[in-house]
Amino acid sequence: MAKKIKPFRIRLLIFCIACLLAACSPSTPSNQIRLVEVTHSLFYAPQYVALSKGFFKREGLNIVLTNGNGGDKTMATLLSGDADIALVGAEAAIYVTARSTNQPVNAFAQLTQTDGTFLVSRTPIPSFKWSMLKGKNLLGQRRGGMPQMVSEHVQRINGLTPHQDVNIIQNVDFKNLGNAFLAGTGDFAQLFEPTASKIEQAGKGTIVASFGKDSGRLPYTCYLAKEKWLAQHPDLARRFTRAIYQAQQWVASHSAEEVATAIQSHFPDTNKDILIRVVKRYQEQQSYATSPIIEEPEYNHLLRIMKESGELPKSIPYSELVNTEIASYVVKGG
Repeated sequence: MAKKIKPFRIRLLIFCIACLLAACSPSTPSNQIRLVEVTHSLFYAPQYVALSKGFFKREGLNIVLTNGNGGDKTMATLLSGDADIALVGAEAAIYVTARSTNQPVNAFAQLTQTDGTFLVSRTPIPSFKWSMLKGKNLLGQRRGGMPQMVSEHVQRINGLTPHQDVNIIQNVDFKNLGNAFLAGTGDFAQLFEPTASKIEQAGKGTIVASFGKDSGRLPYTCYLAKEKWLAQHPDLARRFTRAIYQAQQWVASHSAEEVATAIQSHFPDTNKDILIRVVKRYQEQQSYATSPIIEEPEYNHLLRIMKESGELPKSIPYSELVNTEIASYVVKGG
């Protein structure tokens, strides 16, 4: 006859199995932050400085960085819970919030405060004016993305009607824009760095204007997190923001050469001279934010640009989307 197992032993066995499964199952360490960036770009230099100079480590944080390869994929990664924080354009948060409030997200810190694209001309133009785009073919960016909306904004404030006065080509993937321009597409191209500087260095084009300089300040690239995550992990969010703030201040107080040296390991395939040229250009036009606080006037400017482009699905109030408590606490020395 089989031995009858006593209820106590059954409960003990279940408890031991549960403990074993808990020990074997993956968990997120309390000091780890899974960060997904919309793309890997020199435009985000302060973030890489925070990594290479040990600012995150000083805060006791282990950053696991992944590339989201686009706004939609980056937001999907955040909303699915596969990332804790996303570095992406603020417009992505607006689109998500306008569609649903089931998983509210907050922008709690900014990294860049201007657009990061430049106008590249196929031929040198010593005294460029935006009116010179009239009747020309402009190799542009994706519809609905902030770079394209900024381009149209700059055209409007300079007396041009986008898609009417300027033929904007938008059927080329982001990753292929540089090659398309080199192959002969467009009289002008709207390009991010380092693609713009590489084309200029090769003598295949000339940077004649800056979209960031001429469109004004706005919370261009921000750190987003689920509202629930921020409420559950306020200390992690503060330590993360503190590291970013320290990096922003470091970038603002050091030369382009020093910044380029600090981030070189994150861009091993990019020539040091190009790194210096790009960082200097972004520093000169103050693209790198010196504070993580997202200001309301800049946020409203972003909404206006989206609205005039016909891409604003709903006007999301600043108080609903932006969380200033964390950044303000850090900037005040907390």
